[in-house]
Formats: sequence, C-alpha cells, structure tokens
Amino acid sequence: DGRRTPANPAFWWVNDEGEEVKWSFEELGSLSRKAANVLSGACGLQRGDRVIAVLPRVPEWWLLNVACMRAGIVLIPGTSQLTAKDISYRLQASKAKCIITSDTLAPAVESVLPGSQFLKSKLIVGQGSRDGWLNLKELL
Repeated sequence: DGRRTPANPAFWWVNDEGEEVKWSFEELGSLSRKAANVLSGACGLQRGDRVIAVLPRVPEWWLLNVACMRAGIVLIPGTSQLTAKDISYRLQASKAKCIITSDTLAPAVESVLPGSQFLKSKLIVGQGSRDGWLNLKELL
C-alpha cells in the first residue's frame, strides 16, 4: 500500500496512568526548534544564559533539554522536591535569567522570585495560565 512503516520513535514517554507520548525524530526536531525559538524569542534568552527548570519528568523536560542545546542555553535541572530555599539559592548562585516550572509547582516557585534580580522571564509547562508567566504550550 506504499505507506512507510513508522520509524522507531526518538522519544517514548509513558506515565503511571498509562498515558503515552511518542515523538518521531522529525517531530522531536521540529518541536525542539520551536521550543528553542520560544526561549530565545519570548523569553529573551541568548547563548550562554542560564535557565532553571523545576519540573517533574514530563515530556517537556526532555524537549527543553534538547531546545537548550540547540539555542546554546545552559539548562540547570531541578527536581520538583526542591524547597523554596533550594530554588532561591540556585537562582542567585547561577544568575539564571529564566525559570521554568509546571502549573502545579508555580505557586511555590513564585514565593522565592521577588529576591531574584537576574530573572527576566518565567515559563510555565502545563494547562493553566498564570499572571506574569508565559505558557510553553501556547507559545509552541
């Protein structure tokens, strides 16, 4: 029937509820280019700038890793178990210009942001919108 058999996925994610996300190499390439454009465009980041990601292991975690490599941005990963004090310390020590977190973790992350003089942009991963935060899904 002339159809190509789909290539092995470049990315295959399954959560505890059995939800799946599969990206081909082409899709991962395209999505990571778009995400890199979000970081350098809407978030105003340049090569060498640092970004802190406080995210659970959602597909966007890997997508942002690849996007940062593409854009020459340094990704500092943080787990969702970080305390406000941990996040505050990392922001100051790294001089990160952007913080990325999930809609559910945003309120906790937000509490430490007023003290951070280097931060330029805040990016949220997930459904919810939040005042003063950019939404990755909308921007992609």
